[in-house]
This record gives sequence, structure tokens and C-alpha cells, in this order.
Amino acid sequence: MKKYRRSFVSLLTASSFIVLAVTGIVAFVQPFSIGIVGLHALVGFVFVVMIAFHAANNLSQLSVYLRSRLLWLTLAITASMTGLFFWQPSPIRSILSLSQNLGPATKQFTMEEQGFVYHYNPAKNYRMALDIRAGKTFDVKTPPNVAIWLENASSYHIKTLHRPGDMKPGRGSLPYWDFKVRGWERAKRQSAESGQDFNLQTAVDGVTSATQNSSFDPADYILPADLENPLPYRLLIEIDQPDDDEASLVYAVDIDNAEPRTFQLLDLVGYPKREEDDDEGNEVWELYFVDGGFESTLGLIDSALLTIER
Repeated sequence: MKKYRRSFVSLLTASSFIVLAVTGIVAFVQPFSIGIVGLHALVGFVFVVMIAFHAANNLSQLSVYLRSRLLWLTLAITASMTGLFFWQPSPIRSILSLSQNLGPATKQFTMEEQGFVYHYNPAKNYRMALDIRAGKTFDVKTPPNVAIWLENASSYHIKTLHRPGDMKPGRGSLPYWDFKVRGWERAKRQSAESGQDFNLQTAVDGVTSATQNSSFDPADYILPADLENPLPYRLLIEIDQPDDDEASLVYAVDIDNAEPRTFQLLDLVGYPKREEDDDEGNEVWELYFVDGGFESTLGLIDSALLTIER
């Protein structure tokens, strides 16, 4: 009986390991699938239980391994691999970037030689795709910095959809997006400190009067609860080629769910320039007409097409 029990545990452990290996490889090379990931996790739990039984059946042999000097070497190798995964230096990131499993994310950004594409799927009945075709100066080997965000009809930031790499507000070469986000975050901090509702305070203080276009909740625009009276909003891009001594450029498109359009082209709306602070000491930025002085940045984008499936 003991012999059959050992055989059963060993065979089930081996078969579980095979399923784990196969589903792990499939999850790496294929787009995200809840079925594959779920099977991998479920068999992983079974594998842990089988390992416990296997260890119980082979205590004498395992005790020899635990007294071996090789134990510390194997622990060091395992710890190093774990540390490399969490630290993710460039070689590890390069390997992980080969994976097609981007997870169950609602938004995905990819950059290739032909340009870059941004997908945003906050719900089954709403899909946004921004297809930006590369211009003559675009080079994927030295990619530009790109920020994509949403504003309400009063030109106040409501959601950043994509920020370049690890760039955070206050750093980098996208001053217009940076200015918008910092104002939004400052309003949130002030609201938290005062104990007031952020949406209500910014609607009154930031837009001078509470209008239907003053909401700071992205869901009010993208997935409006009142389909009869949806709110218009804007999608903007700021793009800049680092170290080219030219200002960044801003592209924008107005979106109105009351008059839905599947395809819309973004327009170049200007380059940002800081003005003198206003009477209250607040920072002021304006967008200016792009003249012939631009060449490198102007050539980054050939066209930008926004597709929305509602």
C-alpha cells in the first residue's frame, strides 16, 4: 500500500509540474487569458500539496540534501533570481518585454517603428484606440516622450491615460502635461486637507460655477450614467524628442458622446510656453502657433487617429 501511495504522489507531482510548465510558457508567449492563468494558479496549489506529501514520503533522502553544502548554493541562486526579477535590470526587462501577456489591463501602450498605439478599454461596451503614425524624424531606437490625457470642456485635467516611462510630474520635457497634472494634484491635496469633496470643490473653485462640464470624474465623460445628456471632453497628446532643443508639441481632439463619431483625427494645437504668473501668483501656460522653426518635433507624428467603439 505504501508503495502505491509513493507512486501516486510522485506521478501526480510530475504531471502537475508538466501542466505548470506548459501553462507558464503559454501565459508568457500568448496574450492574457484568464483560463490559462487560472489553470496555472489552480495546478500550482495542487503542486504545493503534492510537494508536501512527496517530502513526507522521502524524509530520509531529503535530510541528506539538507545537510549538504549545496543547499546554500541553491538558496543563493534562488534568492538571486528572485531579486533580479523584482529589481529588473535592463537585461531582465528586455526578456520580460518579449512576453505577449500584458495582463488584464484596461489600457495598453505599444511603440514600434511605424509609430505607437494606445488602447483603452474601461468597459465591454467602450473601446478607445489611438493610432499614431510615425513621421520622418521618428526613431524607435531613440523614442520621444509622450503623454496622453483627458480634460473636461473647461480645459482642466481629469485623467492621465499614459505617461512616458517612469516620468512623474515635475520632471522631464513635457511641461504642458506636467502643468496640468500638478494643478490637478494640488487641488486634490487641498481638498483632502480641507475635508471637502474634491469634485465639488474643484467644480466651484476651478470653473467659477458648477456646470455640467465641470466634473473631474472620468466616468462622467467616458461612461456617462445619463446617456441623454453626456458631457463633452478632450483627449490631448504632448510629445517631445529629448535633447533636440525644440519645444514639445500638443495635439488634441474634442469628443462628444451626444454626437458620437467613430473616427476622429487629432489636430496640432500648438507648443506650450510659460507666461507671467497671474495676479494671485498662479503658474500660467499658453499654447502658441507652430511656425517654421520646428523641424525635429514636428516630424515625429505624421497623423493621429482616434477610434472609439461605443
